[in-house]
Amino acid sequence: MFPDAEYRTWGIKIIKSTNMGAKTFRLLFVFISGFAIAGHGQTDSLTYAEKLGFPKGAKVIILHVDDAGMSFDSNQGAIGAIQGGIASSVSVMMPCPWVPGFVHFLQQHPSTDAGLHLTLTSEWRDYRWGPLSGKSKVPGLVDPEGDMWSDVEDVVKHASPDEVETELRAQIDRALQMGFHPTHIDSHMGTLFASMAFAQRYIKVGMEYNIPVMFPCGHNTLIRAQMKASTPSAEMTRMVGQMLWNAGLPVLDDLHNTSYDWQLPKGMAPSSENWKKFKIKQYIETFGLLKPGITMVIMHCTAPSNIFKYISDSGPSREADLLAMQSPELKQYLAKEGVIITTWRELKQRRDKLK
Repeated sequence: MFPDAEYRTWGIKIIKSTNMGAKTFRLLFVFISGFAIAGHGQTDSLTYAEKLGFPKGAKVIILHVDDAGMSFDSNQGAIGAIQGGIASSVSVMMPCPWVPGFVHFLQQHPSTDAGLHLTLTSEWRDYRWGPLSGKSKVPGLVDPEGDMWSDVEDVVKHASPDEVETELRAQIDRALQMGFHPTHIDSHMGTLFASMAFAQRYIKVGMEYNIPVMFPCGHNTLIRAQMKASTPSAEMTRMVGQMLWNAGLPVLDDLHNTSYDWQLPKGMAPSSENWKKFKIKQYIETFGLLKPGITMVIMHCTAPSNIFKYISDSGPSREADLLAMQSPELKQYLAKEGVIITTWRELKQRRDKLK
């Protein structure tokens, strides 16, 4: 499905990490860097934001909340960040138990920008889920307990591209069956960037369903800085973007996804207030690094109850994401800097007008 091309010799390998954000970036960067394309890619100097009609030099961001549907607390956090804060978009983990609750919210609030956090892993020890397509149809996606694998590495080792595509379609079809029309698709834990074959199916499915695909294909400034890697050629990084654009879909210029890895400085008491102040500072620093174009900034806003600690120990960090998004300080900073907050829905509407 990709254009004819000369591919660099590359071996995709999963770079082990204890942090989901770092892992996602490494997988994504290795995948993007795997393309050595001759004669393809975006060659003009326009950002995708400018192509979509935003002002020249505009810094446009999607403030995106991952993991809706994963738990009641995740749902409450996503809702709080969007309705009571500046978050502009969210994505839903369709195999998870609290999806109906969030979809019912969407039915009551249809203007909410919500996509699918396509899920092929079940990472928590005592709180788990299985594939929507059925275990007998996708045995390679199922671990010995009967749930999805905990680690990306195991998905790559055991699952076939056909099984991955089957499950992606099942998750999209389940959303549509529920009356939920996703504004975009992205990848939980970066699993779909862990292999060239998986990524091809991800892009293929997005184009066939005419759903925007999260895949940064512009200048990719923040990704490269976060990966501390040398800059691949524009041909390598932008071929996929040109393909998505030609399919009538909007494209990102950049992506930021390290907030999950931010940890309080040593010696700072782990209070809710300290976490909040720390995250606000980190987000302001991140926004200060934005380059012109469309950047998706990922976070995991959660309103953790006493039960959430039995799912994950990440509750304080996730709650701080929520509190930061609700902070007047962040809203005022973005307004002062002239940063435009957008949604996947708006991007698709702008792209449709250009057809």
